[in-house]
Amino acid sequence: QVQLVESGGGSVQAGGSLRLSCAASRRTFSMYAMGWFRQAPGKEREFVAAISWSGSNTVTADSVKGRFTISRDNAKNMVYLQMNSLKPEDTAVYYCAAGDGIATASAADYTYWGQGTQVTVSS
Repeated sequence: QVQLVESGGGSVQAGGSLRLSCAASRRTFSMYAMGWFRQAPGKEREFVAAISWSGSNTVTADSVKGRFTISRDNAKNMVYLQMNSLKPEDTAVYYCAAGDGIATASAADYTYWGQGTQVTVSS
């Protein structure tokens, strides 16, 4: 069992930045691929970014490429999502997820999920 707790969400104006953090409970955190997903009101959950267990491979959605960066610190059991040049359409609840496979864009490949953190971008 892996417990995930997201933090760092909030309200920001368009063009601003936020850094989301996800803390994992398990000491074997370094064995898991990690992903960030988001869900806006009335929309389906959407892939944002993923990172392999070693951090050597990342996958990023086209909608955020060049603006968002995923990273991890296995010594601290943490994964991060740096979000720059935020747009109103980035407004959503952002979820951290852990899976024991490779870094993928499919939510079905992730077993453990956090409760989410709200990000609101105003124009």
